[in-house]
Amino acid sequence: MDGWRVLEQASELARRGEPFALATVVWRQGPSSSQQGSRAIITATGEFYGWIGGACAQPTVIREAHEVITDGTPRLLLLGSPGQFGQTVPDGMTVVPISCQSEGALEVYIEPVLPTPHLVVVGRSPMAQTLANLARTLGWRAELIAGQDFTSADAGERSMVVVATQGHGDEEAVEQAVAARPAYLGLVGSRRRGAAVLGYLAERGLPKDQLDRVRVPAGVDLGRTTHQEIAVAILAELVQLRALGALAADAGGDEAAAGAGSPATVIDPVCGMTVLAGPDGTPVEHDGLTYYFCSAGCRREFESNPAGFLKNPLPG
Repeated sequence: MDGWRVLEQASELARRGEPFALATVVWRQGPSSSQQGSRAIITATGEFYGWIGGACAQPTVIREAHEVITDGTPRLLLLGSPGQFGQTVPDGMTVVPISCQSEGALEVYIEPVLPTPHLVVVGRSPMAQTLANLARTLGWRAELIAGQDFTSADAGERSMVVVATQGHGDEEAVEQAVAARPAYLGLVGSRRRGAAVLGYLAERGLPKDQLDRVRVPAGVDLGRTTHQEIAVAILAELVQLRALGALAADAGGDEAAAGAGSPATVIDPVCGMTVLAGPDGTPVEHDGLTYYFCSAGCRREFESNPAGFLKNPLPG
């Protein structure tokens, strides 16, 4: 997959709301299999698209990319032997020593691409319209859907859903929203009204653990306020929860998802590099254990004298 097709894939992932990191080679020192402008995508589930370099560079970039997705902060990597750079490394750059036999070096910029927050406001009241408009000013993707038109298909695990049907089909809207298992589900209404709605749904057999996640009343408690202030209070709660990482399925705060499908990495016992624990890691069986290597050269050295490299095993 060349650089332009990588960008097309990035656009498709963004459209689907999947978090990923985009890695771009901004400098290279030959010999190296990569070129300036080479790009790759690393998804939160461990998929890799594109080309960023060979066996020396790819495992390191994958590892760093998952950290970038998790903390949401871009980083600039300098990959090579420390002796190649001396005191010339600029501040803010992360140096990752690699023992590549080609003696090449790379500078790679890795940036997170996290999905735009998705808010679904169910209802057509003035408060619902105000809330959707306020969310859009933050750059969120906000949808306003009438209660009778809303179904569980309109939201997902990363969505935030606010049911503001104001007594017109509250039970049906909340039931549909619960089925979507969103990162946040709030009901606009009094505590008394909320208890009645949730009690009705409990009698219908909806699981208690799912109903317990419904926040009612939605938003920061401001007491008796105008509909505009209620909208502000709800948005304030959503912003606060996202900032705290409390929306477990939200792309910005789900560290478990970021690592769930990540390919396993281990340490090459010969050179100490991080390598992928898979077929591309040129595996070798020794005394019932499998070892992986950055290149055929390291593998040959290990096979010629395994005991010499396993006297002081490297952490993996």
